[in-house]
Amino acid sequence: MPKQKTHKGTVKRVRVTGTGKLMHEQANNQHKFAHKSGQRKRRLDTDQLVSPADAKNIKKLLGI
Repeated sequence: MPKQKTHKGTVKRVRVTGTGKLMHEQANNQHKFAHKSGQRKRRLDTDQLVSPADAKNIKKLLGI
């Protein structure tokens, strides 16, 4: 049986912490910063935890 391949699109979007949690970047943090407040930009800067409902499928894509 062939090896399972890692889904490269998922690898680029999600990282795994040392304890096995899945983190992803907050949306709306790529461009058009002129009209966003500093407080909003700082809030968007932090990584977010992946929803537990999605975590199982994402781990499968990552081969974990």
